[in-house]
Amino acid sequence: METPNSGAQVSQAAHAGHIHEVTVIVDGVEQKVPKGTYLVSQFKALVGVDAAKELDEVVHGQLKPLDDNAEIVIKSGEKFVSHVRTGGSS
Repeated sequence: METPNSGAQVSQAAHAGHIHEVTVIVDGVEQKVPKGTYLVSQFKALVGVDAAKELDEVVHGQLKPLDDNAEIVIKSGEKFVSHVRTGGSS
């Protein structure tokens, strides 16, 4: 009687459910997140940015403001900075 190779089964199960994580930098801290498309508000929650703060992406040394309802694509190596919301009506 053959016994299944439990190590191979675990490896196959882990591979089948594997989520590809990538590194991003948020407020100077490296974090691992699943690669993919996110609403900015969901991404902020995932990386621990307070919902009351704004999130900007650093693109070629420039800050690109991100709307909470916009979608962003996380591939790897993206950099973000959070800050207190500015502006408003007077």
